Amino acid sequence: MNDVKFSVAIHILVMIATSSVDVNSIALAQSVGTNPSYIRKILSLLKKRGLIESHRGKSGISLVKRPKDISLLTIYEAVEEQEPTFFQIHQHANRHCPVGKNIKEMVFPIESKLEKQISESLASENLADVIERLGKLIEKEN
Repeated sequence: MNDVKFSVAIHILVMIATSSVDVNSIALAQSVGTNPSYIRKILSLLKKRGLIESHRGKSGISLVKRPKDISLLTIYEAVEEQEPTFFQIHQHANRHCPVGKNIKEMVFPIESKLEKQISESLASENLADVIERLGKLIEKEN
């Protein structure tokens, strides 16, 4: 997993699901610690995948599905442009070189197994599980 889009997307979705007031990109950006334009980029990806809805000119964003019906894999796939990965492989190796064209299979034969495990783990967890863990963490703090 190479980017923070996934964790930001989870942060956004938890905020939307648990907030008692309408949230917008400015409020979400303040919570995430980034700028509203980055939040709008993530929101656009989530909306494109049918996870959220928002209406132009109207404040607030809402979930389209219940948190228990949104798997972490669905969120990952909504914001990332690749399958879940564990290792980074250099992308521009010489394809005419026997080492370059076989680097992934040669060095990381277990990567496909790890990727499958990551996907299965993400599919087995959902947004409701994350929200439940948040509640327990908040209880511990108090």
